[in-house]
Amino acid sequence: MPKGIPNQKYTGEFKLNVVETMHREKLSYREIALQFGISSHKRVSNWERIYLEEGPEGLFIERRGRGSKGRPIGLPKKTEEDLLAEVQRLRAENAYLKKLKALVLEEERQSKRRK
Repeated sequence: MPKGIPNQKYTGEFKLNVVETMHREKLSYREIALQFGISSHKRVSNWERIYLEEGPEGLFIERRGRGSKGRPIGLPKKTEEDLLAEVQRLRAENAYLKKLKALVLEEERQSKRRK
């Protein structure tokens, strides 16, 4: 029994041809896998599911590898607004403290000159 190439990357055209041939000739997953030299009939089953759910264009999308587990793309609107308000408040507080520090230093310099 011929086996397919492990970790073989199949093109979208190839997948489309396999699924359409299977439908046209009414072959089972195992039969079509043998006919096209695909290592697993489950792979053909997945291609058919994608074809039926997403249409032929779905077979051209690269799906290998892990999906992103990073940060969520966006925050809820309320959370984002709260964070922006806090940033603005902290910037204002920081500016106030810088001015206060400059005034205190200036007052100390003037008091030293008087002595």
